[in-house]
Formats: sequence, structure tokens, C-alpha cells
Amino acid sequence: MASLLQNRALIASTASWILAQALKVVISYVRERKFDFRWFVSPGGMPSSHAASVSCLAVFVGRRFGPASTELAIVVVFALIVMYDAAGVRRAAGRQAAILNRIVREVHALKGLRNERLRELLGHTPIEVIAGSVLGIAIALVAG
Repeated sequence: MASLLQNRALIASTASWILAQALKVVISYVRERKFDFRWFVSPGGMPSSHAASVSCLAVFVGRRFGPASTELAIVVVFALIVMYDAAGVRRAAGRQAAILNRIVREVHALKGLRNERLRELLGHTPIEVIAGSVLGIAIALVAG
């Protein structure tokens, strides 16, 4: 356990995630003028903590093992899948949730169906993913 806590790549990647989530709270406060801690534990929003943590990890692995290493290839493929999922699949699921929520509201108004809302903000816009990646790379370079 002690060696795990000394793993700089893991610490920096975790710090990237925490900082990205904290920035979501700050950005939400600036936009809405109210403090909402739920942003710290919620998916979606600016910047992408998924992109921040996997980009940070990729930079650490690349610096440690080199650009031609199998280790870097593994992490880059993993990072691309995570970022694609964050910006693509989960974003589409969020759009579907918005449509389903509208249908439930309309049916609820007509027939008394239980009005249970689905979480709509699940994914990221491409700019949120890019911002998260830049944040993660910067943290890796500073911590590296």
C-alpha cells in the first residue's frame, strides 16, 4: 500500500480528476452565482475529469517508457476510448434522457404517471474533453 501511495503517475492522475471536478464547482458558481457541490461528484460539465485523468496518465507513461513503448500505446488507446465515450456515447445517452424526461412530463400531466427524472448531463462536449486533456497534460508536466 505504501508503494501505491508513492506512485507519482497515480497521484497526478487522481489530482487531475480532483482539480477538474473542483473547477466544475467554480465554473458553476461563476455562471449561476450559487454554490452547488453536486458538481464535484457529477459526470459531465467543464472540464472533463475523465479526459484530465487519462491525459495526465498518458503523459506520465510516455515520459517514463518513451514514445515507441507498448505501455504508451496501451494508455493512449485507453485514453482515446475514455474520451470518445465521454464525448460521444454518454453525451448521446444524456440527450436520450432529456427526451425521455419530456415524454414522462407530458404523460404525467395527462395520466398521473410517476414523474421520475433521468440524469441528463452524462457526457461532455468536445471542448470540455479538450479542456480536460489540456488540464491533465499540464498537471503531468508540472508534477512529472
